[in-house]
Amino acid sequence: MEKVALETRWIILGTDGRHVTLGRHSDPTPEELQQAETQLAERGLSGWLAVLKGGYWKRRPKPTLMMVRPLCDPQRPFGEAAEAFEAARKATLATLP
Repeated sequence: MEKVALETRWIILGTDGRHVTLGRHSDPTPEELQQAETQLAERGLSGWLAVLKGGYWKRRPKPTLMMVRPLCDPQRPFGEAAEAFEAARKATLATLP
């Protein structure tokens, strides 16, 4: 059977599990990362630069998150944010047919 490459995205994972995509087809530049961190700080937010592998909208297999580095000194552990991400993802998928 042919192996299918997993979708890979650079994301910012917030401490509450919300996320935004920084890029899919290229690595974020240092300038993009600085701008993202500045915007988080301006809003009083923090989180992590992370890599998301797998399909967000697929039930199986669930995507994986890999922490790259903290942004704006998050006060919550990465693991808790990753659990909140997965809970939100499952809740979203549960609303789909």
